[in-house]
Amino acid sequence: MPPILYFFALCNLVIGSGAFVLGGILQPMSTSLSISVAAAGQAMTAYALATALLAPMLIVLTAKWSRRRTIQLALSLFTAGCVVCALTPNLTLLLLGRVLMGAGAMFTAAASALTVSMVLPAQRGKALSIAFLGISISYAVGVPVGAWLGFEYGWRVPVWLSAGASLGALVAASWIVPANMASAGNSFVGFKAAALQPAVLRVWLRTLLYFVAIFSVFAYIGPVLQALNPMSTTQLSLSLAAYGFSGIVGTLVGGWANDRFGPLRSLRLQLSALILMMCLLPLTQGHMALTVSAMVVWGVTGFSMIAPQQSLLAGLSPAQAPLLLSLNGSMLFVGSAVGSVMSGALLSTLGLSRLAWVGVPFAALAFLTLLFDKMPRHKPQVSA
Repeated sequence: MPPILYFFALCNLVIGSGAFVLGGILQPMSTSLSISVAAAGQAMTAYALATALLAPMLIVLTAKWSRRRTIQLALSLFTAGCVVCALTPNLTLLLLGRVLMGAGAMFTAAASALTVSMVLPAQRGKALSIAFLGISISYAVGVPVGAWLGFEYGWRVPVWLSAGASLGALVAASWIVPANMASAGNSFVGFKAAALQPAVLRVWLRTLLYFVAIFSVFAYIGPVLQALNPMSTTQLSLSLAAYGFSGIVGTLVGGWANDRFGPLRSLRLQLSALILMMCLLPLTQGHMALTVSAMVVWGVTGFSMIAPQQSLLAGLSPAQAPLLLSLNGSMLFVGSAVGSVMSGALLSTLGLSRLAWVGVPFAALAFLTLLFDKMPRHKPQVSA
């Protein structure tokens, strides 16, 4: 595997930690800014919408740039957004900072396209799982550690740490990423024909639907876990860490399963398990071990879908992979935004403990999209 994939993983660790740490510290943040938890949760929505709308635009605008310049732009925007969030005295500036962070998350789409372009088709799953490993580790380390720091020392502390880490990644990119590393080919030539393929549209729709399902809970993960089982700050951090480590396992398993069994077979099993866990999670109230177990399986299945989805999309039109993957990222973040808005709107009706049920119909619809895709007739190649 190209060594630069591990740098991509490190950058994704920084971005994932900064982007999602607020989900675990909504309560102290809402108290500090004198807003409701539901209003504070819209910081997640602002980030998701900004990524969905701005990332593809920036990918196109930087099409002729070297990849180092593109990565520098992305990390600069993300760093600036973190600083604005850390300094904010009110909700308005918090949302502005999150928009800047969302624009900077264009890094993930650019890195995905480069990853696919640097390896053989039979190695795409493994390569993508390495590049996305940082996102998984952010859930295992960045988010729980940030939540603990946020409760113990104030919610701004983990945000400042994210700003510092992002600045460090920006400096590192200036000498790690080759100056002459060309774009993977972000051209509109042939894009319309590729984007209108029914199989491509189904991948995008599936990403949208299952992220609506996942973020109906994850946007409020800290309060949800507290509602299911009241716990100390340390217990909450450990629970978030368990979920995060399950994401690491899921990312690696997803890459292996994609290369070994093919994306469609993998996705059918993964979505089935996710739906089951979403149905069961509210029923674990009062039983911490069961709650954590359900969240661990949820994490494994949720993260394991990333590599098969991206590999499937890249295989449908390799020449258009950068834009197709960027728009897939947009569907991911639109789904995240819709899920957080819906759960925020239904919070007073269902309560935090039953929030997982909001996403079940969307996960089921995501599974139904797989019924229209055909299994390959040949056995997928096993990556080295």
